[in-house]
Amino acid sequence: MFNHIMVGSNDIERSKRFYDAVLGTLGAGEPLRNKADTGHTRLFYRHDGGTFWVSEPINDEPATFANGGTIAFKCNSSEQVHKFHDTAVAHGGTSIEDAPGLRNSSLGAVHLAYVRDPDGNKLCAIHRVK
Repeated sequence: MFNHIMVGSNDIERSKRFYDAVLGTLGAGEPLRNKADTGHTRLFYRHDGGTFWVSEPINDEPATFANGGTIAFKCNSSEQVHKFHDTAVAHGGTSIEDAPGLRNSSLGAVHLAYVRDPDGNKLCAIHRVK
């Protein structure tokens, strides 16, 4: 369904350090660095058929996070959920909501962790228990 997800950044190099580390826990490699025709820098992280973009806002307004928005990354294990969370916090992210762990939801049993990136975007690491 999705081609890509993009978030804005007020400090592209800080975001690169953060997402290199955090998305590296999922197996994503170095991003493709792109300079838009407008001169703004964008980073394209490609992995497992999806693309996650980080971009300087092309309207030159400050990047802000989506109120009520969450971007969830699929993990292969509960250990990977914890590693995603701990790596995010170690690289400038903020742990939010409940501590990482097992939750029972309408989706069944899931391991979840929630963090905010340095620009305030809400990220979720999720592993569905089979």
